[in-house]
Amino acid sequence: MEKILLKNIHKEDSFKIETYLAGGGYVALKKALKERPDDIIQLVQDSNLRGRGGAGFPAGLKWSFIPKDPTMQKYLACNADEGEPGTFKDRAIIDNDPHLLIEGMIITSFAIGASSSYIYIRGEFEFGASRLEEAIAEAYEKGYLGDNILGTGFNLDMAVHRGAGAYICGEETALLDSLEGRRGQPRIKPPFPAIAGLYGKPTVINNVETLSCIPAIVEKGAKWFAAIGPEKSPGPKIFGVSGHVERPGLYELPMGTSAREIIFEHSGGMLGGKKFKALIPGGVTAPMLVEEELDTGMDFDSLAALGSMLGSGGMIVMDETTCMVRVSWIINKFFSHESCGKCTPCREGTTWLTKVLYRIEHGEGNAGDVELLDRICGNIFGRTFCPLGDGAVMALRGCMKHFRDEFVYHVEHKRCKVC
Repeated sequence: MEKILLKNIHKEDSFKIETYLAGGGYVALKKALKERPDDIIQLVQDSNLRGRGGAGFPAGLKWSFIPKDPTMQKYLACNADEGEPGTFKDRAIIDNDPHLLIEGMIITSFAIGASSSYIYIRGEFEFGASRLEEAIAEAYEKGYLGDNILGTGFNLDMAVHRGAGAYICGEETALLDSLEGRRGQPRIKPPFPAIAGLYGKPTVINNVETLSCIPAIVEKGAKWFAAIGPEKSPGPKIFGVSGHVERPGLYELPMGTSAREIIFEHSGGMLGGKKFKALIPGGVTAPMLVEEELDTGMDFDSLAALGSMLGSGGMIVMDETTCMVRVSWIINKFFSHESCGKCTPCREGTTWLTKVLYRIEHGEGNAGDVELLDRICGNIFGRTFCPLGDGAVMALRGCMKHFRDEFVYHVEHKRCKVC
């Protein structure tokens, strides 16, 4: 497949605007600015681009919810708070091809009528934030940002906002609270950001990879994009493969490529020839897959049918030496630490999950602890303000679905059966 999202990252000085322009950069913007904003929205709807941040909501449909009143202030916020463990795709674009993201944001802002846009970036991405600030300055200098862009009368300002390293700010409404200078905590919905978002104004929030798809859709057309991969989940997708594989890294492939192909062909197979055990397909919130499920297409609907999810496309591969109790303890320790504490089921529930998993992992498990994990999960799932608590439960339930015997063995024998 022709590279769309990763085509520039290996070029010398790939982050500079001259390199981007030489490869056809900002051509899509010039084309978009000649169209009606509503036509751009319809184009993205026709492409069936689904959000690459995790939820998979159709991007064009999200844009269409923005009120059409031209007198209203509207905002675009790019979610670059890539905090999901196992995920590192957006960082590659930010560090190496920032103008791809910027061009996508300018086109999106034009389509929704936004005059101000922000890139909310993970606080630890100091290098990436600096790269973006340099690229934005270049775009202003060339007339792609600011007043009267390319003589069309369209005005747009763009700025980078560095977060403070909170995982919860990857949730779109917590991101908005942080962007407004407050503690990042999720808001009750409705109202949704498209109606009352940043500073109470209509706001679109899209992920880095999602926005980076926009220039290609404008340039090549909706039918071209929709023809890549499955009908309901089309387009190119960046899969970030880590763990026990010979060639970990980023692979841009058609959506729907099987997990088996990604692991055993593109990633070179299992590290050291060991036996495959499990795959976390889309960041640690996504329930695990086992060997017999590897022929599943890596797309939103195919994985949902298995009770898992594509999420961010961060694939963590584990071999036969992996202790699943330890994996679950580490994952839930992360969620417990990153809970914002706003709602009781998540704040208390993830803490209890971590405590119980700790004692099971360290040979201190009690009879009934495995059933206790089940009960705690039931008290969290579907009872929280945002998906963080649900993500913790889905990760643990997915592991226990396939490897419950390891949890029981830990409790009964006070040690691991694997290592």
